[in-house]
Amino acid sequence: MSNPFSDFSKKKEYLVCIDSDGCAIDSMDIKHIRCFGPCMITEWGLDAHMEEILKRWNQVNLYSMTRGINRFKGLAAALEEADRLYAKIEDVQTFVKWTEDSDELSNAALQQAIDETGSICMKKALNWSREVNKAITELPKEDIRPFEHVQDVIRKLHETCDIAIVSSANYEAVKEEWTRFGLLTYVDVLLAQNAGSKKSCIERLLTYGYAKEHVLMTGDAPGDMDAAQSNGVLYYPILVSHESESWEQLEAAVEKVKNNTFQGEYQAGLIRQFVDNLTRP
Repeated sequence: MSNPFSDFSKKKEYLVCIDSDGCAIDSMDIKHIRCFGPCMITEWGLDAHMEEILKRWNQVNLYSMTRGINRFKGLAAALEEADRLYAKIEDVQTFVKWTEDSDELSNAALQQAIDETGSICMKKALNWSREVNKAITELPKEDIRPFEHVQDVIRKLHETCDIAIVSSANYEAVKEEWTRFGLLTYVDVLLAQNAGSKKSCIERLLTYGYAKEHVLMTGDAPGDMDAAQSNGVLYYPILVSHESESWEQLEAAVEKVKNNTFQGEYQAGLIRQFVDNLTRP
């Protein structure tokens, strides 16, 4: 769709923004564990060190404060470490520099850089990214589902709040998953990769007249928190490995938004929990 905001209008006083992968939909772990990491092992022939490399891949991309990092930045970090510890990765620094300097980190931008440089590592990174996308489409649909309590909570919240999906994932994939589980019924606008960054999406939503203290971003990664804080709105974390409990408590958190007791110590406590959960061994 060309303009994801085209049919959106503010209907309620409060707005709850919800990330998709790893937040509402239990899809992030499976994609990294079965697709991203293994495809890297295959592309660079790192089978001899597979166990150590995959453990570090999952730590960086799932279980630390770099959770949710862009796929190419995550790959650059993994390849640099593999080059240093396990096996020579040809031309790795050219790719690393691109991830540091490029304004856009996507398959299309990488293809353009390949055309300009002919970098072997960049070519392999693009092939890896395409193989990851293919592997994700081949994941059994029954293995990807919402976390416990998600449907009931979103349905109840929609009675008094506008609901926006704010995700950096592929639009069609998000739409398919939320439709398949009957969640899209309770969503007022779907903002995915095609709509821009999470920060810019929240910024645009605020132009519809919501008070910042009436907007809550719900997410599972530091990037979600940054998107909320950079716009001056509230942040509610879904804790990794404690997703069910986090969703179970979201309704009570939204009540605090409504009675103006979310800001301050309650918000600070949630953020401490969030950081501790991603930084403890």
